[in-house]
Amino acid sequence: MSTLHFFKGHGTENDFVIVPDADGEFAPTAEQVAALCDRRAGIGGDGLLRVVRSAKDPAAEHMAGEAEWFMDYRNADGSIAEMCGNGVRVFARHLVEQGLAEAGELRVATRGGVKTVTVPIEGPVTVDMGVPRLPDSAGIGVDVQGRVRPATNVDMGNPHAVVFVEDLAQAGNLFTAPAVSPAGAYPDGVNVEFVVRRAPGHVAMRVHERGSGETRSCGTGACAVMVATARADGAEPAVTGEPVSYTVDVPGGRLVITERVDGHIEMTGPAVIVAEGRVDLDRL
Repeated sequence: MSTLHFFKGHGTENDFVIVPDADGEFAPTAEQVAALCDRRAGIGGDGLLRVVRSAKDPAAEHMAGEAEWFMDYRNADGSIAEMCGNGVRVFARHLVEQGLAEAGELRVATRGGVKTVTVPIEGPVTVDMGVPRLPDSAGIGVDVQGRVRPATNVDMGNPHAVVFVEDLAQAGNLFTAPAVSPAGAYPDGVNVEFVVRRAPGHVAMRVHERGSGETRSCGTGACAVMVATARADGAEPAVTGEPVSYTVDVPGGRLVITERVDGHIEMTGPAVIVAEGRVDLDRL
């Protein structure tokens, strides 16, 4: 396969190369993914979404009975990731626009489990991100301008370290991964979110995504930020019986994150397909 059919989409400017591969015939190497996501010599993107039937991919065939389509997500450096919140919204929008699924509620298989996505004909897309885990945060710290600050450990199917700061500029350039301690706390790497409060129920964040660097948005990261902020505010819907919502501003836009009383996190935000084309892999 030298000529590759692709689409390009984004959710709050977290952008992706989308590769249709219904029958699982394209097995991209890490080098090919990195070349496709290269912003100067390739198509450009924070990651790659391979659209394959669950039954046709060994990583997802056990979920084929629950979800027809599998989102095979790769970071911009070619590494494999468990989940991508903005990516799954864009993925679902692509399925609907291409007639591969009906608008409304649909299920998408990911390495982080099967996700339920609600896709209207137009407008924002909502995804049930599942129930977060809060592993022990004791001793977890992030270096902020030479000072180690405590971080909240949140697992949204992928790992996050959330740290509160006074100013988002304190995060630095985020070209390289922030130093997280203790060494070995996240053996597979971690996404690090820097958060400031804007108003009650309203925060803003910047993020370094493992394998991609700083991105304009991170859906799972926004969910992790919401959970960490809610707990810091003493809000826990499973205990109080009252859902809670936060607005999370990211450099690329705005997401609304809600924690339901059953513990599930719902994320609502835009998902837009902006281009379609073909690329010669041999030229990358």
